[in-house]
Amino acid sequence: MTHDDTGGGVPALRTTGLGKRYGRHVWGLRDCSLSIPPGAVVGLVGPNGAGKTTLLEMITGLLKPTEGQIEVFGHTARANKAGSLARVGYVAQNHPLYPEFSVADMFRLGQAMNPNWDMGMARARMEAFDFPLKRKVKTLSGGQQAQVSLAMALAKRAPLLVLDEPVASLDPIARLEFMREVMAQVAGGGPTVIIASHVVGELERFCDWLVVLTLGHVQLAGPVDDLLDEHRLLTVPRATPDADLPGTPIHRADSDRHSAVLLRTGQAPLAGLPHPDWRAEAVGFEQLVLAYLQRPARAPDFPSLTREAPPPGPTTKVMSR
Repeated sequence: MTHDDTGGGVPALRTTGLGKRYGRHVWGLRDCSLSIPPGAVVGLVGPNGAGKTTLLEMITGLLKPTEGQIEVFGHTARANKAGSLARVGYVAQNHPLYPEFSVADMFRLGQAMNPNWDMGMARARMEAFDFPLKRKVKTLSGGQQAQVSLAMALAKRAPLLVLDEPVASLDPIARLEFMREVMAQVAGGGPTVIIASHVVGELERFCDWLVVLTLGHVQLAGPVDDLLDEHRLLTVPRATPDADLPGTPIHRADSDRHSAVLLRTGQAPLAGLPHPDWRAEAVGFEQLVLAYLQRPARAPDFPSLTREAPPPGPTTKVMSR
């Protein structure tokens, strides 16, 4: 898949001081600054109420920010503006389709609303799944409706694809088929993808970038491999104070005699441990995510964990981890 509206070597997505307030005092998202490179597959993780959907709806142009700015491939995103909406394909958790419409009706609606609509692609995808275009949406299974929604998002030919819990209601086979289709498009030179999901195992398998949100703040953001290299799981005697640890404690679990501490050590690996009874291990993807989800929410106190996109160049995608 090729896109004309990629803006050269600029980030696929850049948010600067982004925030959304509901009412006078309640912030759904605050001070969100991200820079995502073209071609990345980004896993967006956070508990319910963390601000994931708020962030995604502002990126897609469905929701107006209270503060800050969003750029998609160098173009400022503006809520409910045709140009902004055309640059992002969006698949929501509930796959909102008109139940009385046929699949063909949905595609005609998509064509009427999107200037770069690729009807050939949309129809070909349904033929590949043996979905008759005359079938009404309400007669399709959940997995089939998800595939129709994905076909509509891809047929927009948008350079950014946003998926908000797209497989949450699907059975395991339908989930697998859906994600295979997404990754096939990415492998073919397709869109940059942002996937919000509670299923950490799926994100570990498909994503090469990670963003963790808690209570409306970005706690962690960056390439998965770099983030894993910057953390270690340290086992120390329970009496060891945090101040003696060679890094920033992210999460600590104490037992009777020992403590397991997930530690942010920075880009330089641990040169050595100060005590012979200390033990350091590499951190797994799920360990990293859960540690930040359990960490008390705060604005990040270590700026290097939210980083700029790397200079323009080939993007290596982690297809299976």
